Amino acid sequence: MATGTVTLHRVLRAPPERVYRAFLEPEALAKWLPPHGYCCSVQRLEAKVGGEYHASFTNFSTKQVQGFGGEYLELVPNARLVYTDVFDGTEMPGMIMTTVELKAVSVGTDLRIIQEGIPEAIPEEMCYLGWQDSLEQLMRLVEPNIPDTP
Repeated sequence: MATGTVTLHRVLRAPPERVYRAFLEPEALAKWLPPHGYCCSVQRLEAKVGGEYHASFTNFSTKQVQGFGGEYLELVPNARLVYTDVFDGTEMPGMIMTTVELKAVSVGTDLRIIQEGIPEAIPEEMCYLGWQDSLEQLMRLVEPNIPDTP
């Protein structure tokens, strides 16, 4: 049964364009999305409305792999993403809906995320803590403004 919801908010010192790209580029997503203690592999990512993606997290301690994927329902460049998540297998049934809102502010980007329909097997507080790790890593990816070297 899918019943949980988490709501997250951050202000990032990066423009919305950079934050938006971090959600849709496979290499970037693999770098920031997995919570501490996990590695991520992105097998497929079609960044378009109706496009699908599939990725997996590997627990570095136990080597257990959990795959998941979904569909992009709404993509408004640099402003909004709505996508689904469905776990591989039958242990965590249901569909998660994630809405990401990006708004340009004086110091960068106001980021708001709502994730609804979290499977009962995942306590909301555990999901929230995982997102805390992920958002910390997102911040470390998008905030540096590193110039190209000649």
